[in-house]
Amino acid sequence: MNLHSRILVPLLAIAALGAVYAPAAEARAWVGISVGIAPPAPRHERVIVRRGYVRAPGYWRWAPRRHAYVWRAGYWMRARPGWRWVAPRWVPRGPHWVFRAGYWTRLGHVRP
Repeated sequence: MNLHSRILVPLLAIAALGAVYAPAAEARAWVGISVGIAPPAPRHERVIVRRGYVRAPGYWRWAPRRHAYVWRAGYWMRARPGWRWVAPRWVPRGPHWVFRAGYWTRLGHVRP
């Protein structure tokens, strides 16, 4: 194998991997957290209407070092015309609870 081949072959392999891995324009990252303990009921947060903003409600997040849920207070985000915010939530899956992060979705779009 000559010097040209020893340099070109690894570069082509790296480029090919990058092409296969390239995420779609609207791809969403998902990090799964599965917990065997149901989350507590959500806390009530008093909210006032704020023009031009959307309220992301508070939620319970899992703190693995504590082995417990910790409350994450809600916060304001700038509104995105034509989009709506879907709040983070815990979904039961068999004997476990799986966390689904919040995300923006286009109005009228249904996510599976």
